Amino acid sequence: MVPVKNFENVKERLSTALTPAERQHLFRCMLVDVLNALSECPELEGTVLVTREPEATALAPCYGAKVLIERENLGHTAASTFAACRLAQVSGTSMLQLPGDLPLLAPPDITALVVQHAEQPAITLAPSRDGRGSNAVLCTPADVLPLHFGNDSFNLHMTESRNLGIEPAICERPGLALDIDTPEDLAFFFNAPSATTTYEYLYSSGIGARLSAQFS
Repeated sequence: MVPVKNFENVKERLSTALTPAERQHLFRCMLVDVLNALSECPELEGTVLVTREPEATALAPCYGAKVLIERENLGHTAASTFAACRLAQVSGTSMLQLPGDLPLLAPPDITALVVQHAEQPAITLAPSRDGRGSNAVLCTPADVLPLHFGNDSFNLHMTESRNLGIEPAICERPGLALDIDTPEDLAFFFNAPSATTTYEYLYSSGIGARLSAQFS
């Protein structure tokens, strides 16, 4: 499950470095990279986008993904909780929640999450590069964990899991750790070339060189 906000409001923390059009194109590229990785994972029964964004809705079928339409944009946590409640209606269903800004995500990262996941009830978490965010949350049943996204969500999810009597598994991988929120994140990503749609956009647009000069 991938929550996707309206493109016009994406990546506002990058507004000091990128124009609105650049931010929108960047996010579209990152979402393509995430959807491409998810579409190649045999461990997953399917992918769902939770969104009201027409471009994301149009993009989903290209990668075999379904769309769950939000009534209104209530944020990352609300979208993820909405999906968890819907998926929980199917007995025994798990939910893997990922953001749309993990351009280095690859199928082996998903495999690693699944391998570490225990018998239900179970929770597996992947921390962000700074150790504060939750860049992947795998839950069985889908709604077993109260979700909290934003600052320090990793510690909040750890606490919530333990309050439920569940010791969460922790999966640390570069493809799961790097979410793009700040210009520094973007420069870090660009400084390690990758065969991704996101890297190609940063390179061909000149944004990568611009950021490298700024943060060198």
